[in-house]
Amino acid sequence: MDQPTIWMVVGFVGQGLFASSFLVQWVHSERSKRSVVPNAFWYFRLLGGATLLAYALFRLDPVFIIGQFCGLFVYSRNIQLLFRERRAAAAGG
Repeated sequence: MDQPTIWMVVGFVGQGLFASSFLVQWVHSERSKRSVVPNAFWYFRLLGGATLLAYALFRLDPVFIIGQFCGLFVYSRNIQLLFRERRAAAAGG
């Protein structure tokens, strides 16, 4: 497989991971009968965003690069808050 084809596959994988976050959130909300953002949503966002950022860097697309780079801060921060919440719960408060 040539390099552009490999990167196209990387792009599709990233898009699949990113889109999976919507599916995970939707299924979780349907099961809960209310709007829910499960932890897995942020992990799919982070993995998908990082993969899409790599693809955007390969394509040298500044709009795509900036969009994905900024999103990674939001996803990372939410995961950091999840870890902080777990630590607090484990510590009993």
